[in-house]
Amino acid sequence: MSTPSTPSSAPDRRTVIADAAIGLVAAAGLRGLTHRAVDGAAVLPAGSTSYYFRTRTALIVACYQRLAELDVGDIDDGNDGDNATTAVPSDREAAAAVLAGLLYRWLTVGRARQLARFELSLEAARNPELEPELHRAGQVARARAAEILAALGADRPQEAAELLAAWTDGLLYDRLAGALARSRPAPDLDELTAAARRMIDAALARAPGH
Repeated sequence: MSTPSTPSSAPDRRTVIADAAIGLVAAAGLRGLTHRAVDGAAVLPAGSTSYYFRTRTALIVACYQRLAELDVGDIDDGNDGDNATTAVPSDREAAAAVLAGLLYRWLTVGRARQLARFELSLEAARNPELEPELHRAGQVARARAAEILAALGADRPQEAAELLAAWTDGLLYDRLAGALARSRPAPDLDELTAAARRMIDAALARAPGH
C-alpha cells in the first residue's frame, strides 16, 4: 500500500481526501463512498484513503468535519471578516443580505456540498455511532449564527439560531431535492433576500411571555 512520503503532508492530504469524498457522496450517494473510489476521485495512490481513514465511519466523520469547516468559512466570508464576533451584520437588513448570499452560494456553486450534507445527515440518523460527530459539526455553524443573532438583539440567541438553522436547511432541501426542485427557476438573489428577511424577523421575534 502506498503511503505519504513525509508526515508533514498529512493535513493537506486529509483535506483532499475529505473533499473528494464529499464530491462522491453528492454525485452517487453513500453507495458511491468507498476508499478505492475516493483514491480515484482524489487522484491519489491506491490505499491512500485507507491509510488516513481506516474505516468508512472515520471517512464519514472526516466529511462532517470538513463540511462544517467550509460552511463556517462561508459564513465568515459573508460577514467580511475572519472572525464572526468582530464582523457581524449591523442590522437585520444587513443580516438578511448575508444570509441570502449564503443561500445563493449554497444553491449554486455550493450545491454539491449541500446535497452531500443531507445524504450524510441521513446516514447519521441510521447509525448511532455517527450521531455525536454530526451534532458536533452542526454546532459550529449554529454557534456562529447565535453570535450574529445576539448582536442583533435576540433574547435567546442559541434558541433563535436553532430555529434559523432549521428554516435554512428546510429552504435548501426544498430547492435542492424537494418535489418541485427540478421545476423551480434558477435561484434569484432578490427572492432569497426576501425569504431571509422573513426568517430573521421570525427568529428574532420575542416569545410570548418574554
